[in-house]
Amino acid sequence: MAAINLAVIYYSSTGTNYQLAKWAAESGKEAGAEVKVLKVPELAPPEAIESNAAWKAHVEETKHVPEVSLSDLEWADAIIFSVPTRFGNVPSQVKQFLDTTGGLWFQGKLVNKVVSAMTSAQNPHGGQEATILALYTTMYHWGAIVATPGYSDPVLYGAGGNPYGTSVTVDQSGNMVEDVQGAVKHQAKRTVNVAQWVKQGNQ
Repeated sequence: MAAINLAVIYYSSTGTNYQLAKWAAESGKEAGAEVKVLKVPELAPPEAIESNAAWKAHVEETKHVPEVSLSDLEWADAIIFSVPTRFGNVPSQVKQFLDTTGGLWFQGKLVNKVVSAMTSAQNPHGGQEATILALYTTMYHWGAIVATPGYSDPVLYGAGGNPYGTSVTVDQSGNMVEDVQGAVKHQAKRTVNVAQWVKQGNQ
């Protein structure tokens, strides 16, 4: 059977969701997928980035990471999003990119993509679940197949037990509070597995 094409798409200002994306990519490769790690284009003005040392450092660190394009969505069988929460919703950078997908949607080219999502916030009830559900609302319009982790593995409980997708709390120093690496890897493997079933069923 042909390998699954997995696009891991993230937005990150200081690195948390980039790390989640890298763990997801590792797991995807271990599951046999062809993987692309792609960043959502930054919309913030340079002066805002320059005013935050951690943000500026992360932008420099990830200069080599390609920006996501519509052709990447068309290429992918499975897509994992990793984005921070902004007032219980997706960041404006992510919304702007999603709003450019209308042409692919209209042509039916996003139907049956297998998708899953992860997020982060600065406190345990900072809108993580709402952010993931808001992202999934767009996916339902695409006609995509949402592959949540649910409670499909005990590793999810140690990561906070979010059934919609892995979420992590980040402290004031930028450190992840929960140990979510195992949950991210399980979620990515599950997403690839579901994509394999869908692809096999379509052949």
